[in-house]
Amino acid sequence: MSESPAARLQQLFEGHRLTPTQRRIAHCMVRQAADAPFLSSVELAELAGVSQPSVTRFAVALGFDGYPALRRHLREVAPAGREAADDSLNEYQQAVRAEMENLRRLAEVLADPSLVERAGRLLAGSPALPVLGLRAASSQARGFAYFAAKVHRDVRLLDEGGTMLADRIDASVRAGATVLLCFALPRHPREVVDALAYAQSAGLTVVTVADSAFAPVARHSDILIPAAVGTGLAFDTACGPMLLGRVLLEAMCDDLPQAQSRLEEFDARAAARGLFVE
Repeated sequence: MSESPAARLQQLFEGHRLTPTQRRIAHCMVRQAADAPFLSSVELAELAGVSQPSVTRFAVALGFDGYPALRRHLREVAPAGREAADDSLNEYQQAVRAEMENLRRLAEVLADPSLVERAGRLLAGSPALPVLGLRAASSQARGFAYFAAKVHRDVRLLDEGGTMLADRIDASVRAGATVLLCFALPRHPREVVDALAYAQSAGLTVVTVADSAFAPVARHSDILIPAAVGTGLAFDTACGPMLLGRVLLEAMCDDLPQAQSRLEEFDARAAARGLFVE
């Protein structure tokens, strides 16, 4: 499988200690991977919401003499040109094509399953399992929690913010939680970053599904698995994070010996109640 532009950018940024501002630039470049080799430092600064000198310092932090050298490097490793076929696609088709590319990038991330398998073991081993997702990420968290509750004995959905959020994290810890699973999507609420910091201070291991390895939640995540979102429509599309959530469910089930029997028990009860229309 050939590497996508975003995957190449991720590899370029990995291993470098970046400041929060520099992570913001890196995050912006990953989201704009196809256009990144053609952006001026001023254009990139505007997109990332930082100053032009910050872009220069970012390039130097990556080991380049300056931003022009970084851009030359990106052009050298970029494909020869954008697919001409894309010019004939309408905006809806382009959005679908972009999500297909996001899923290809996710497949590249999952080529080494060790990180997902480790996360699955942690989720399965937590007596109580809080699942956090606010605003744009609330549907991802709710979907995971709905299915996880069929096999895990104590799943706690945290999809509302406010002053009660820390209380609910504390309650999960008292119930024996050792892990918190977070879905974090742009735009990233400050409250999610604060909640993850609080969860870590309470002794929880934080497993995060985010749109980028450079998302603001990264510094408060013990395990972060990236799944890019689509940005071609008025509102972001999140096929990748949803699929990654199902992958984590599968990995968790693999480490729950009672998972299959609980699913069979649910199916039997559903049939007896006539729950579903066949």
